Amino acid sequence: RPVVVVPRPRWPFFRFPASMSMSVLSPVSCVASLVTSRGAAPKRAQSRGVSTRATAGKNAAIDFEALDATMQQQTVVQILDQALDMYGEDLAIAFSGAEDVALIQYAALTGKPFRVFSLDTGRLNPETYQLFDDVEKHFGIKIEFTFPDEQQVTDLVNEKGMFSFLQDGHKECCGVRKVKPLRKKLRTLKAWVTGQRKDQSPGTRAAVPAIQVDPVFEGKEGGAGSLVKFNPLTNASSQEVWDFLRVMGTPVNKLHGMGYVSIGCAPCTRAVLPGQQEREGRWWWEDSASKECGLHSGNMTEEERLTQDAREATDADIFVDGSVLALDRSGMDALLREKTHAETTLAVLYAPWCPFCQAMQGSFLTSAASLAPKGVNFVKFRADGDEKEWAKENASLNSFPTILLFPKGRSGYVKLPSERRDPESLEIFVSSIVGKL
Repeated sequence: RPVVVVPRPRWPFFRFPASMSMSVLSPVSCVASLVTSRGAAPKRAQSRGVSTRATAGKNAAIDFEALDATMQQQTVVQILDQALDMYGEDLAIAFSGAEDVALIQYAALTGKPFRVFSLDTGRLNPETYQLFDDVEKHFGIKIEFTFPDEQQVTDLVNEKGMFSFLQDGHKECCGVRKVKPLRKKLRTLKAWVTGQRKDQSPGTRAAVPAIQVDPVFEGKEGGAGSLVKFNPLTNASSQEVWDFLRVMGTPVNKLHGMGYVSIGCAPCTRAVLPGQQEREGRWWWEDSASKECGLHSGNMTEEERLTQDAREATDADIFVDGSVLALDRSGMDALLREKTHAETTLAVLYAPWCPFCQAMQGSFLTSAASLAPKGVNFVKFRADGDEKEWAKENASLNSFPTILLFPKGRSGYVKLPSERRDPESLEIFVSSIVGKL
């Protein structure tokens, strides 16, 4: 679709007085300061051409680290104002249909033309599609929608079904429906703007610069360093963003009123409880370090990767009271290859550093003590480190812990599909497959 020019934003175009402090302001205080400093009646913003003071070919000459240090002290409007000056129509705002609608509201405050694009994965909630329509009407813009490749989606669904991500992890589905379409879209741009914030998921988003050379994607000129990424909301808290949206009367996704915070595709998004991190409502069946769809996977710092490596290298084991037999890869492989199981076996694929594995240790040992006399063997297989890829390929591992039941008299296994791992639930799971114990 054509580049969107916004001739009349809902709020006037504000220039920052030279005397204004460059300190970080909350979104509400930012708007209040601007209104107070101007004190003038709103004026219609003048439509004008877009300045392109920098191009992707000149990115090598920009000291992004120094520029980021400066932007870390600026308001969201100031960052967007400078981003639009630098890249103009070669920059676009990525809109997911969640609270990142604040970026569109802030962009309107600059009084400059701006573009907005969104990824329609084909599996969004009806409320998200409604928000797209509301936003277009509210701001008088047209969102540029990007869609996944029809054949790739058809092949994925026909081969693996509609919910393969529950067994294989979300990376493949997100790759087809989100990452590849995004990659294609970004190859038409020199810069993009996202709504990432540091407080969204401390495990993977603690290092979110205000501006950076995109570490994952390429821009229209191709090659490393050809795309710049702006994260103007990096230092904003969720509370500050929502205060701003309420003050401005910005349209928001109705799912937020139902307990949804982070919103993505319908099957992979759910409401969160008070006090939970907002990303816990996404891909909840996977461990937290995997809760990035691939769009922002460059967020983990080297220190965080080293910390994770150290956790995986721990020698402290769990399930060690003697009631659970430890298997190495050869033992696990033999169990998987049995044509007919001579005994019923319940296996846990685990990582001793995983808090979810640690949390279920008591219930698993209790179940072993209760069900072993009834003919159920309990085994464990440490599936992190060097064993992880093998376990993913051969034993349906996509998160820790994974529990597999090998029924007596049958081949193969049944994977526990839920997160209910208390002794009663485990006994129901076993008896529903093998019969009353």
